[in-house]
Amino acid sequence: MEKKDIDELRARVGCAAVLEHEGFAIDRKESTRRAVKFRRDDDIIIVIHDDRGWFDARSDAKGDVFALASYLHAIGFAEALAVVGDLVAFQPTAPTWEKPLRQTQPIASVAERWNHRKRPWRVSATWSYLRENRALPWQVISAATEADVLREGPFGSMWAKHVNEAGAVIGWEERGPAWRGFSTGGAKALFRFGMNKARRICVAEAAIDALSLAVIEQIRPDTLYVSTGGGWSPLTAKALETLASGEGARLVAATDNNVQGEVFADRLRQMADRAGCDFSRLRPEAEDWNEELKERRERGELPHTRTAHQG
Repeated sequence: MEKKDIDELRARVGCAAVLEHEGFAIDRKESTRRAVKFRRDDDIIIVIHDDRGWFDARSDAKGDVFALASYLHAIGFAEALAVVGDLVAFQPTAPTWEKPLRQTQPIASVAERWNHRKRPWRVSATWSYLRENRALPWQVISAATEADVLREGPFGSMWAKHVNEAGAVIGWEERGPAWRGFSTGGAKALFRFGMNKARRICVAEAAIDALSLAVIEQIRPDTLYVSTGGGWSPLTAKALETLASGEGARLVAATDNNVQGEVFADRLRQMADRAGCDFSRLRPEAEDWNEELKERRERGELPHTRTAHQG
């Protein structure tokens, strides 16, 4: 594995993921934001440096995520790379902290916050961000807006809706010129764009990439473009399993062209095998589909984009 791939793994997987996967749990009473204590029976590991470092409270052992995997499994570096690589899509439980006493106003629900935001319109900051920064043509922005899967976020950012199996909003991806994240208090499932009853399911890691692939493919009418939001929550897995189990379903791993993308693609391949549905891997030539879209626009290769309807 090349150094850049190792560095990417180190950035993608935190120490908390390794510990929780190995049966450790957070001791919230004895943890702080800067030092999170994990316990497993008599074992105690303290995670520091924003989940990038750790030390054993009862020995001199310490280091990064690879050193942690080596320490817990008594294995070498090469084997530790494989252990950490398998956890790219694993989401550890986020520690909860006491809210400041000065906070008296309750946070609005996810649905209330979503409904409070406007849909993008032709001269809005979010529309400009999607057109100018992300190279999405107006037809796709308009179609996604009409399908009610986009909202105006703060400072020209975009919110891309994640829904549960009943179609209710439970969270959203947040992307902007200087910001990326996920809704506070929200849950990841799937962002969906296209025909809900489509048999071909293209799975991307971000809503922007799902929309970008839709542009490149001229919004195929037989396709539902979805995004996991970069995660693999139980809700995400359940939603994908439901789609994969549909009659005549075809699961397409349209994930990024990098280490994490290959890990996601392998998970999707295994899911397709279990569901007995067709599977294929679709890689962008660039690192992700939005970069691919931008490069094609610069080369003048973008096709005329058909409009699409949810159904």
